[in-house]
Amino acid sequence: MTVTLPTPAAPLKIGTRGSPLALAQAFETRSRLMTAFDLPEDAFEIVTISTRGDRVQDRSLRELGGKGLFSKEIEEFLLTGEIDIAVHSTKDMSVMQPEGLILDTYLPRENPFDAFITLDGKALADLPQGAVVGSSSLRRKAQLLNKRPDLEVVEFRGSVQTRLQKLEEGVADATFLAMAGLNRLGYDHVPRRAVTAEEMLPAVAQGAISIERREGDAMVAEMLSALHDVKTGQAMACERAFLAKLDGSCQTPIAGLAEVDGGTIRLRGEILRTDGSESLTDDMSGAVEDAAAMGVEMATKLLERAGAGFFDWK
Repeated sequence: MTVTLPTPAAPLKIGTRGSPLALAQAFETRSRLMTAFDLPEDAFEIVTISTRGDRVQDRSLRELGGKGLFSKEIEEFLLTGEIDIAVHSTKDMSVMQPEGLILDTYLPRENPFDAFITLDGKALADLPQGAVVGSSSLRRKAQLLNKRPDLEVVEFRGSVQTRLQKLEEGVADATFLAMAGLNRLGYDHVPRRAVTAEEMLPAVAQGAISIERREGDAMVAEMLSALHDVKTGQAMACERAFLAKLDGSCQTPIAGLAEVDGGTIRLRGEILRTDGSESLTDDMSGAVEDAAAMGVEMATKLLERAGAGFFDWK
């Protein structure tokens, strides 16, 4: 199929949030499209869109209502044709897209793990009794309290710079950021300790950029197919099926990581009580063709082990 490619006179409009990391992800998408189709930069237009998650910084994501906070307004622009594609951090995305939209393109996944941040380079194990850790993630809070119930966790949102400033002001002794975000922003100067999967599993889909499009848009579908990373797509099918079965949202402490090695996929998953008092984990491997089914199977087993009332939001 031959498609009409975008031009400076009729550019492809790329929708994104306006945060530095979101823009870096949109620029990466643009760069990959430019290279794949030998197009100039002005054949694309970056459209920044304000989302509720960005506008409200003084309340936790849980209070604001969970997933969709960083995508709803962008998806509305996509549905009305004001943008042609939407670039997202996949971990912020609902497992269900609005009618008429498809999320089926993933760029190669960056480092999926968390980074533990202190001004003096301390490791988590080095924190003294009663230390204060800043985080807006219910998953990180539950995992942290499960391992270190002596610590105090306070609400911490904002850009990398804002969070580092809060550390300098003594609001907290430590915080977490995604390794992928630090890498994509080129923040090599930020002191960090990589958190291993054995210490804390990451959020589902952490480190993966996804690109959303309208159904039936043949030009966009063909262009995006040139960018899609199959290995990342297989991992996302597994992790997002796991999340969907668990009814995951920002109100649910869930962690998961799928890793593809040839024709095999390994999924490690975790669910926690919201106060961190209990953690249930599982580890499964199987054929990549069964990625989504494996995610559902693991989630089902964990829910059976958890029983009623495990998640206090239920």
